[in-house]
Amino acid sequence: MTSRRGFLKSGGLALFGISLAGGIPGFLAEAAASDKILAPYKKKKTMVCIFQRGAMDGLMAITPFTDEALKAARPTLFMSAAKGSSNNPLIDLDGRFGMHPSMKAFEPLFRDKRLAIVHGIGSPNNTRSHFDAQDYMESGTPFNKGTASGWLNRAVGLLGHDTTTPFQAVSLTSAMPRSFYGDNPSVSISNLQDFAIQMRGNPMGANMAAKSFEDLYGQTSSGLLKETGKESFDAVKMLQKTDTKNYKPANNAVYPNTSVGNSLKQIAQLIKMDVGLEVAFTESGGWDTHFNQGTENGIFARNVEDLSKCIVAFWTDLGQYQDDVTLMTMTEFGRTVHQNGTGGTDHGRASCNFILGNDVNGGIVHGDMRSLVTENLEDGRDLAVTTDFRSVFSEVADKHLKLNNDKVLFPDWTGNKIGVMRG
Repeated sequence: MTSRRGFLKSGGLALFGISLAGGIPGFLAEAAASDKILAPYKKKKTMVCIFQRGAMDGLMAITPFTDEALKAARPTLFMSAAKGSSNNPLIDLDGRFGMHPSMKAFEPLFRDKRLAIVHGIGSPNNTRSHFDAQDYMESGTPFNKGTASGWLNRAVGLLGHDTTTPFQAVSLTSAMPRSFYGDNPSVSISNLQDFAIQMRGNPMGANMAAKSFEDLYGQTSSGLLKETGKESFDAVKMLQKTDTKNYKPANNAVYPNTSVGNSLKQIAQLIKMDVGLEVAFTESGGWDTHFNQGTENGIFARNVEDLSKCIVAFWTDLGQYQDDVTLMTMTEFGRTVHQNGTGGTDHGRASCNFILGNDVNGGIVHGDMRSLVTENLEDGRDLAVTTDFRSVFSEVADKHLKLNNDKVLFPDWTGNKIGVMRG
């Protein structure tokens, strides 16, 4: 007889290769409200990743405002932390680095030491191609284009327990991200209300895409299903029946009505439903600021305001679940130190990222940021990569999810952690 565990691994989760219409089941919503943990699911630690696609200007998000070389390189883009320098000066974090004023929602979390920043982070591969850099970062192998799996999919495989929930790894995106490619179960959901799920890159789902959910459920429910985790199938079947529009964020959290805000709100719902979510992913676009980047106002200011407000709403909404969640951002590379002739910045090298959680070594701008004089710039033009992204990603995943095999998580990487997590 096929074991429950074997069935769940080999076939039970593959039903997500089809599309289902509907929303989150009412019984799960009620369980979330009452803090009831549904068998066979148990409360899990969850790592949430946000990919800022397009390459965020880390020097504008977190500015080394005492650096005269940067001021000279950005005559119309440089921002100061000095009071009276503008209507909205940089938020002085530590006397050297200033946070963009549109990210003021982040300041309390930084002061409370729950938010850490890493500056000078990037890939050792010096490509300035968005596609290649994103692919390398999501595969976790910066010099190997042939890697079939993504680093988050490998993280799922290292969790050390068998999957008992179809919601173990979820991407709130319209297509499966490169980070989730691989043999370990993962799903891509464009919207929980539509529950349109795509399994590109995941062969477990593709093999069953031709079958309707009802056919699959009907064939298994009378026999094998009774022996092998009927609870999982019941939960999935009920996802068709209930709307998510009535979800009320906790603690008066207000999500911006944007793509990132809507994605994080749905991730919060899944976390609080205790359906076993352990790795979540979403993305933010619009960071390729070649033209009219702006300072206090403009494209960049709107983007960082949205990102920070969305993340803070998510964190506020989590409430008592905060101890179980760590959130991390990533971007494929940064922007040039010098502004260009159209009021923007071009493709560069290093950027910065943000890590939020109760176990984060927060209130610190980590990393090795040198003066931005020409002799310190990579290729004479860019903020140098002084922290390999894998040293941060592996530390966050290892500490929060209790992984212990960096050779599998990031093949060919032999670097050191930098202390962004406590303990």
